[in-house]
Amino acid sequence: DLKKVPSNIPPDIVKLDLSNNKIGQLQAKEFEDVSELKILNLNSNGIAYIDPAAFSGLNNLEELDLSNNSLQNFEYGVLEDLYFLKILWLRENPWRCDYNIHYLFYWLKHHYNVHYNGLECKTPEEYKGWSVGKYVRSYYEECPKDKMPIYPETFDLDKDDEEWERHKEQSVQTVKKHGVIVTVIG
Repeated sequence: DLKKVPSNIPPDIVKLDLSNNKIGQLQAKEFEDVSELKILNLNSNGIAYIDPAAFSGLNNLEELDLSNNSLQNFEYGVLEDLYFLKILWLRENPWRCDYNIHYLFYWLKHHYNVHYNGLECKTPEEYKGWSVGKYVRSYYEECPKDKMPIYPETFDLDKDDEEWERHKEQSVQTVKKHGVIVTVIG
């Protein structure tokens, strides 16, 4: 019946099972004194919020179980200290597919060595049952082509841009001489 992470955890512990408690949120630096921790089980706690610095100091963590909680998304930074994470359990959470889910999706995409499961949209209703990856891809498919980002080469010229054009021409000559492409923006 723990309502928060205990503060008296031995610093040399490598496996910690806090599952089936009532820890509703994780505060900043909850685990900073247990840097040797490799496996952390927070399954079935009702966790609805994780502070971006909650896992700060868990540099050796390899497995994290956050399944069967009340998580809808992760704030930017929540997973940043988990350099050696290999397994992330996410199933049975009410993931909300809106812009806030993008951080989690892209973190997982860029950390391809992390195996995960259970990342499925539960709300809003129109995305219920979709994988979060499918939702994120559809988010960008809906962006009209005429609203896509504009690159410097397509800006209309004004008087201040004449110097940019002279510099650009010099850069092109350098590219031909040395085979190096340099793009200066600003």
